[in-house]
Amino acid sequence: MEPLLPLLGTTLMLVAHPDDEVIAFAGLMQHMKKAVVVFATDGAPRDPYFWRQYGSRENYEKVRRQEAREAASIAGAQDVFLPDYVAGGIADQELFRRLPEAASAFERVIAAMAPDSLLTLAYEGGHPDHDACTFLCDQVSRRHAIPVWESPLYHRNADGSGAIQTFPFTTGMEIHSRVEGDALRKKIEMFHVYRSQKLTLDGFRPEIEQFRPMAKYDFSRPPLPWKLNYEIWQWSMTGKEVAAEFASYLEKQS
Repeated sequence: MEPLLPLLGTTLMLVAHPDDEVIAFAGLMQHMKKAVVVFATDGAPRDPYFWRQYGSRENYEKVRRQEAREAASIAGAQDVFLPDYVAGGIADQELFRRLPEAASAFERVIAAMAPDSLLTLAYEGGHPDHDACTFLCDQVSRRHAIPVWESPLYHRNADGSGAIQTFPFTTGMEIHSRVEGDALRKKIEMFHVYRSQKLTLDGFRPEIEQFRPMAKYDFSRPPLPWKLNYEIWQWSMTGKEVAAEFASYLEKQS
């Protein structure tokens, strides 16, 4: 744990959706003095494809929030939902369109929690909300002089094949952490709490976690030069559109 000492005090973990934190950080967060998981969206997309079996988007959102709180309690972590601080909330897949509101809300949480470090998801083109979390942490950490670390979830390689729990490129600062013993038992218990996400979580390995200080990114460009994961899924946004929102935010801040 010594290489990860900067993350073992009061750490705010900014993730996009309930279950992201379990995949990426659930082992490490059990060793933090104070672990705070900040969910940037409500976890419920507007497309009925994702929530039809729950009857409504609102019902699906409630299910995901309850699962998040149950999982956080297992690790002794505190949960915070940024949509509660934003008028109209922040729907799943729309974080990149709500950057000013989300940044302001996140800064309110930071002021209240006074964290030692931030921990978030890598800029890897797996999901636009994940990439927006990377961007928000980069910007907020600069304004508040807080160190920020990142962890990978999933992306696509140049040949279109899927990759999980590994960075698309290395900086030499990566720390590989193996979750074992009681920490692994609790992490698996947290996986099982996310019953609504079982099909997703079945594709990840709970014993693996990887961290590094955030790499230097050019957020005015998509994270990878080839077709991104959510473009392959044929979602409504492209990597260029997401990066354009980041560039617009940066221009307004200059």
